[in-house]
This record gives sequence, structure tokens and C-alpha cells, in this order.
Amino acid sequence: MNVLITGGAGFLGQKLARALLARGTLSGPDGSQQAIRQLVLADVVPANDFGDARVKVVTGDITDARLMRSLVDAGTSSVFHLAAVVSGQAEADFDLGMKINLDASRLLLETCRAAGHKPRVVFTSSVAVYGGQLPDVVRDDTALNPQSSYGTQKAIGELLLNDFSRKGFVDGRVLRLPTISVRPGKPNKAASSFASGIIREPLNGEDAVCPVSPALRLWLLSPRRAIAALIAGHELSGAALGNSRTINLPGLSVSVADMVAALEKVAGPEAVARIRFLPDPAVERIVQSWPGAWDDSRARALGLEGDADFESVIRAHVEDELK
Repeated sequence: MNVLITGGAGFLGQKLARALLARGTLSGPDGSQQAIRQLVLADVVPANDFGDARVKVVTGDITDARLMRSLVDAGTSSVFHLAAVVSGQAEADFDLGMKINLDASRLLLETCRAAGHKPRVVFTSSVAVYGGQLPDVVRDDTALNPQSSYGTQKAIGELLLNDFSRKGFVDGRVLRLPTISVRPGKPNKAASSFASGIIREPLNGEDAVCPVSPALRLWLLSPRRAIAALIAGHELSGAALGNSRTINLPGLSVSVADMVAALEKVAGPEAVARIRFLPDPAVERIVQSWPGAWDDSRARALGLEGDADFESVIRAHVEDELK
């Protein structure tokens, strides 16, 4: 089978690619395990091919219909659609966010439809589809009310994938990701970037700025569990999902203060001393609109798992990224 990852050069795309190559198989249309013959990593910058002959790296603009037709053909069994402009950047550059987060998503679905063989499509969505006056715990039936352009674009993408699945054009599933922490590498333009920065930078001996209140609560998932959930979500049968292809993934509900306390347990007070709180109203406005917790009972009933606690999230980051 051939597998496509859009956003294949990104942080999650690269981790997912490694996991799929190590796994070697995925469920095919009939539910049986099939060997991954080719893994296509598509992005605007070249992805790492890991020196694996099964990997094909494609560089280009996923809003280009000709490029998309070259990525999705009759041999493409599965698509992991991870490519996106992050929240803060989509808010600052409306046109770019609409182009990548919405237009490219529709183009991908239309290309899958034209291919005619109902490929399996995993679409990553976000806590940002919720907003406004939210209950303490968001439920599956809580109305979507995004308070950012990014959240709106993701919500529309969810509806499109559900409808394309209903029509039998694709075998889709939407996995709503909590905020991912701890991300390796450098800070990005996501409004939630601090959720990794206040852990990652102190562990690297660097100073970090937190733009939100210590009391602010976040719904978090580690990279380890995120990758496991993407693969497990792909493996679910359409029958198990029923007429709702959208799943709120398991996570941890923690305050920023809880995160800092966990960091102190792992790395000591000298790491915590590197964090400086400097409020940024624009960031806080976006992040406060997101749910601090949601009901993930459906995901857990389907076999998906979250992290035990935030301390274990930090220790996993140390093991995976700092060696």
C-alpha cells in the first residue's frame, strides 16, 4: 500500500513517518494488514527520508492541483493530512490560513474523490474548534464556536470530511488533537507555543517567557501519545465510528501552574527560575477560548489513550529528545 503524509517535514509528520516505517503495515480497505510499500512525505520544505527506500519526498505547494493529483492516485490507500498553518499565524495572516487550512484540505478531498477508490483519510483537527462560554468539561455534543480563524478553518474541514465520508468518497476520520506538549525544536507561531517553551527551554538551560496566567488551564497530549493516536485512529473501522467521524482525543487537563510544578519535580527549582511570566493579551485571548478539558470517553472506549500525568510527559520528552 502507498501512504501519503501532508506536512511530512513537520514535527508530527516526521515522528509519524518514523513510527509507520518501524511498524511496516497499516489496515487496508478490507481491514487486513498490508505492507507499506511507499510512504510519500509532502511539504513546502524537503522532509528527511531517513535513508529508507520506501520513502518518497515531494516538495511543493499543496494548493497546487497538479501537485495534489501527483500525490493522490489509485495506489494511494491512506492519507494523513497534517499540513496546516498554525493558530497564531492563521490569525495574523487570514489569506494564508484560508489557503492552506481550508482550500488545500478541500482540494485534497476532491482529489481523493476523483481518484474514485475511497482512500482512508485521517484529518487532524484542534481544541480551537470550540470557544465562547464553555462548560467546565466539553462534551461531544458541545456546539462548535471557534474564536479564531484557525479554529474556524479546522471546523469547516471537519464538516467537509464528515460529508465526504457520508457520500462514500473517502473513509475519513477527524482526530481532534489537544495542545501538543512538549514539542522539540524552536518556538513556532502557534498561540500555544508557550506550552512547550516553558518546559523545553528551561530543560535546555535557556530562559522562557510565559504569556498567560499560571491559572490558565490547558488540554494537553504528549507527542508519544499523539503519534500513537494517529495510527490507532487510522486503524479504526468505519463501522466503529458510525455516522460521526470526529473523535476528541484523550488528554490531560492541567493548569500552567501544574506544568511548572511538574517541571520542578523533574528538573529542580533552577529550571523553574528560568520561566518569566509576561502577559500577552493577544495570545491569552486565543488560548482562553479553548476548552481546558473535554469528555474523551468515546475515544477511550475505542481504545485510544492519553498520558498518565504531566510529569510523565516531561520525562518522555527528556528520554526522546534530550537522551
